[in-house]
Amino acid sequence: MAGRFPILYLAEADAEDAVLSSGVLAYLVEAMPQARFTVVGSPTSAPLFADTPRLDRLLVLEKESKLEWLGLWNQVRAETWGCVVDMRGSALSTKLKRQKRAVRGEDEPGVHKVELAARVLQLEETPGPRLFVSEPTRAKVEALLPAGDGPLLAIGPGSAWMGRRWPAERFANLAVTLTSPGGPLAGAHVVVIGEESDRDAAHTIRLALPRHHTIELQGKLTPLQAVAVLQRCNLYVGNDSLWTHLATAAGTPVVAGYGPSDDVERGPWGGLVVRGPRSVEEFRKIDPRLNQAIEHMNELPTERMLRAVKKLLAERALA
Repeated sequence: MAGRFPILYLAEADAEDAVLSSGVLAYLVEAMPQARFTVVGSPTSAPLFADTPRLDRLLVLEKESKLEWLGLWNQVRAETWGCVVDMRGSALSTKLKRQKRAVRGEDEPGVHKVELAARVLQLEETPGPRLFVSEPTRAKVEALLPAGDGPLLAIGPGSAWMGRRWPAERFANLAVTLTSPGGPLAGAHVVVIGEESDRDAAHTIRLALPRHHTIELQGKLTPLQAVAVLQRCNLYVGNDSLWTHLATAAGTPVVAGYGPSDDVERGPWGGLVVRGPRSVEEFRKIDPRLNQAIEHMNELPTERMLRAVKKLLAERALA
């Protein structure tokens, strides 16, 4: 077909990393309307790209074994690729017919993952995380949300490690203050997203709010469906988690509580990070591997998060 330009995009295996780099693929989709895409990901990262426009194939690399890589090579070797974009930094592109290749190099300390992703294509401007959502995906979640254009506050109370979870009671207090009469999101419904394991935190939030004002969607959404939900929300508040990065990819205003996490390299791109009194280095002195069963986020007060949220909402109201 005349003008056809096939692009092979290898996404990172880790879903959070894949979201942080997703702006590169979004840039290619918009900058090259003649391009067709084949996307490779892991079982957790591949579904993030299921609604990419002009997607020919979505391939899943189940494991990192040599046999799996050989199987992938067999699936893509027949094509002469216009470009191979490899966010994994593998050697696959050297074994394929292609016009161009762009391969991610080593990470650079102190540089944000989103900026490192943009360097793969040598872009002058850094595209932020962005995931595409199709109308069928959007339609599946619309029934879960209240009709109309009333405000929605999204909360992601979970995280993969307890040391990065802000106490559920403080999320609840924050939600009450924001949605009560006179609050900046007065009357808003609160949408809780996350894993099924976040149900206790979700219940804590629900019990603090007026009846029927909490929509518990934890464990009920795929990450891409979560993006569709988040695109309907006026604000997202959460921890260092996949859900926070999905909110940035949805274009939702984000406020995230960080403690034993490096927001310089992995903070929510374009979002507002709120930290407690300690730096990551100070946390490492008491928890060298950042994996102990310590509730590090207890030191982040509700008032500090509330001030940040109000500031962000006020700035957006004036924009």
